[in-house]
Amino acid sequence: MIDPTSTKMHAEARETGDAVARQYAANADVIDALVARLKQQPPRFIVTCARGSSDHAATYGKYLFETTLGLVTASASPSVGSVYAVQPKLDGALFVAISQSGKSPDLVRNAEIAKAAGALVVAMVNVADSPLAQIADTVIPLHAGPEKSVAATKSYLCSLAALLQLTARWSGDAALLSATQTLPDALREAAQQDWSALVDGLKNAHNLFVIGRGLGLGAAQEAALKFKETCGLHAEAFSSAEVKHGPMAIVGPGFPVLAFAQDDDTGAGTAAVAEEFHKRGAPVWLARPGATGEGVLPLPASPHPACTPLLTVQAFYGAVNALAVARGHNPDVPPHLNKVTETV
Repeated sequence: MIDPTSTKMHAEARETGDAVARQYAANADVIDALVARLKQQPPRFIVTCARGSSDHAATYGKYLFETTLGLVTASASPSVGSVYAVQPKLDGALFVAISQSGKSPDLVRNAEIAKAAGALVVAMVNVADSPLAQIADTVIPLHAGPEKSVAATKSYLCSLAALLQLTARWSGDAALLSATQTLPDALREAAQQDWSALVDGLKNAHNLFVIGRGLGLGAAQEAALKFKETCGLHAEAFSSAEVKHGPMAIVGPGFPVLAFAQDDDTGAGTAAVAEEFHKRGAPVWLARPGATGEGVLPLPASPHPACTPLLTVQAFYGAVNALAVARGHNPDVPPHLNKVTETV
């Protein structure tokens, strides 16, 4: 069996705290110049465009932009521009494209369409000279460094961190700005958390729900994807509100649930849904800062609720890497997958 601490996924995930510190220092001037432009010409709305883990980062960005800035944020369907050849009306929009490689033809095409339509195009990419970056009005490099494991880890968390830095500086929110200063250390602490109870509990599982809400929904989506691609475990992500509209009917004894609860106004509701599932006999694990009791997975104190999804996913990556190995998989080379996925 592979030593779980020897995988590239394990090593790269644990680099996140240093990568975010590097990103924040390197991007300060770029972010400030972009913020000055956004304040001079405020966008009417925000559109995100991404796929895979980057689209889960965009989900986080939607809630972050809407709750902090009050700007309606929508996710663009890449196929509308690349396959259906429709040119959406994006004049006056901020168009945020998120990609590790910056090479996927559909994202590149949609950025071209957005720019031609009059949107301000921002690319958050780990490859700063990629085709997507070359189109953008502003490039925000992720500075995650090389990522060789097929499963994205530090590039995903660096995407969230970039969205957080942009929002903090754009809003001028003192608490959020302060939180960005301590986030790298909080990530390093999160990487040390012991989630072995989750690994033991899911070693022989066949299906799984991952639930979250608001700022934490993207984290649930990312976790479900990682279970599938690295562990061969069928997992589906739901909002803790949406899961009550039908999907919860199949949850009961033998059907595990992993709940990511925020330390904000959505947290109590998510924890209540998790408790309801527990009472039905479902194996349930809950990750929430400050929570205690049976089935609670440890997390460090979060400097701000907007940072909590990053800490949750950071702790989760260690567990899912170990789970993949325990289930007989190599998380660095999932079957049928490539590091760069180019869709049209």
